[in-house]
Amino acid sequence: MGVPGLTGLVEENGSFFTELQVRDTKLVIDGSSLYHRLCFTTAADFRRGGDYGSFAAAVGEFFGSLRACRVAPFVVLDGGRGADDRKLPTLKERAAERLRAAHGLSRGEGGCLVPLLTREAFVQALGRLGVPFVQCFAEADREIAGLANRWDCPVVSLDSDFCVFDLAAGYCPLSHFQWRNVCPGEGTPGCYIPARCFSAEKFCRHFSLRNKSLLPVFAVVNGNDYVDLAALEVFFSKVRLLAGKGGKHARLQGLLHWLAQFAEPTEAVDSLLKYLKKHQREEIRELLCTSMEDYTPSDINLEDFFQNGKYKCEAASTADIPQWVLDALAKGKLPPFISDALILRSTFLHVQVENMQRPSAHTTALPIRQVIYGLLLKVSQNTEAASPSKQTSELPVVCEFDRLHKTLKKTFVQAGSLPTDFCDDHFPLDKLIEVPVSCRQMLLLETLGVKMSFLESVPSHLQLPVAVTCHWIRCSEPKVKLHQLKALLLTIVSGELHRITNDSDPTAVCAEDDAIAYNEFLKWKEKKLQNKDFDLDAAHSFCQWQCCLQMGLYLNQLLCTPLSEPELSSRLYSGTLVHRLYQELKSAPSVENLFSSSPKMTLLYQVLLNTVTS
Repeated sequence: MGVPGLTGLVEENGSFFTELQVRDTKLVIDGSSLYHRLCFTTAADFRRGGDYGSFAAAVGEFFGSLRACRVAPFVVLDGGRGADDRKLPTLKERAAERLRAAHGLSRGEGGCLVPLLTREAFVQALGRLGVPFVQCFAEADREIAGLANRWDCPVVSLDSDFCVFDLAAGYCPLSHFQWRNVCPGEGTPGCYIPARCFSAEKFCRHFSLRNKSLLPVFAVVNGNDYVDLAALEVFFSKVRLLAGKGGKHARLQGLLHWLAQFAEPTEAVDSLLKYLKKHQREEIRELLCTSMEDYTPSDINLEDFFQNGKYKCEAASTADIPQWVLDALAKGKLPPFISDALILRSTFLHVQVENMQRPSAHTTALPIRQVIYGLLLKVSQNTEAASPSKQTSELPVVCEFDRLHKTLKKTFVQAGSLPTDFCDDHFPLDKLIEVPVSCRQMLLLETLGVKMSFLESVPSHLQLPVAVTCHWIRCSEPKVKLHQLKALLLTIVSGELHRITNDSDPTAVCAEDDAIAYNEFLKWKEKKLQNKDFDLDAAHSFCQWQCCLQMGLYLNQLLCTPLSEPELSSRLYSGTLVHRLYQELKSAPSVENLFSSSPKMTLLYQVLLNTVTS
């Protein structure tokens, strides 16, 4: 994220920072940076597909530290790609990088990869903790900067773009935000979080820049997520000489020294264009000026959202999206996947550590995605078309970016027509919220291939994961092995046991035998930690289940949650545990009786197993 090389240049010179004691303040937090940072610093194992309970615990600890220092956090999340889709080349590059990382991990090499449901777990954790958050319509950076300036408070992120924005109270990189080391403080002010704040003034002074407004020129000419201009290489071949020395950051330093001769951005751009061929100049001027505007704080009033729940944004209002969908997007009740499919008819499917010789794990969830696309894009038969020939029953098509073996591939997927019992006109997107809940529930369950009567014995908060598991068993290729299914269900039961023995949930009743079973389970976990076996085929199967759960969650959200949303943060799924249980079941089937000390958990396991195998 951000300006390539800038973080390294800034970190190399500690004099660009000022020390900060964070307490008694508002804080605007870049949600995407935060969940990536917490994921990478808490995960012990990136191969096995995510330990969402541990991740959610780290989210809780982070905001607990802020609360202890009387800090009021406001989290701002990126939304979809936006109608202009300017970042598409960068997103494709990142998807290819993730694919290389996943392939390396699948072969036992090191590396990091954000597990598939991390963002969903983060949003759920924010809701559970009561942390105010907003999901922007598109990229969040400008809105983060605008809100921080309105409140005169720092931005916390890990994105070097915030070194370029003109921020009234500065930018605190998460790498220097020591939330795990809360200091007691002396006297009345109380405890604080030690942090370091980047100073644009010190940076400009060091490189003799006369004006902070030259920083956006520096960012876009060097290249960022939106700009990568091969045409500027002629310019750089001349400018690099001005740096006077080589080294890791010669290009950046050369550019900064060159910029030092100008007082204003327009002056610098005019001078730069003289290095280029005449026929290129106007096109590149326009591109540079448009890109520099990305560093102007947005005038979207996020304060209004946090006070009144109203998110107003011109791009959203011109996108021809029903108001209830816009509201749900802003409140994080619908994911950016939905707005990308609706506006761009294009989506990215994130790769996991799976068997690259097999079809993508996302293939298993294709029937669910097709129903999502059908609900979003279905054009009613009586809609007037441009010409009679256009009035056909042809279904819309969505472009999906997914992997084919070890390469990123674009596939065109036809939106699904709704199951036969459902007339398309009964589910128009603008009126979806008004459709009776029984009809929405029936459509969800029919898509997953389950009847409600099968789920009646399952606790309500587990009905969606169980229905998704039925779909996984039915659609997975190769077929799900019994040990894999049992390992998954035992993991879900362990999450339930954790919830009733550890949570402050007043509805969770913990009997003495549950506490005994939980302690026995913890002892078993400790004993088996040395088992390092990694079964790639089993990993692929569990990846397929996560893909099905993700799309089951999205469809449930789009249908306005006719089934309760399962809590990922309550250890519904743990990749480390499910793999360990699978290995153990193969060699010692008695592990199936892991929770035998608790009649309640033994019954729950039997109910889940009987439901999905019937």
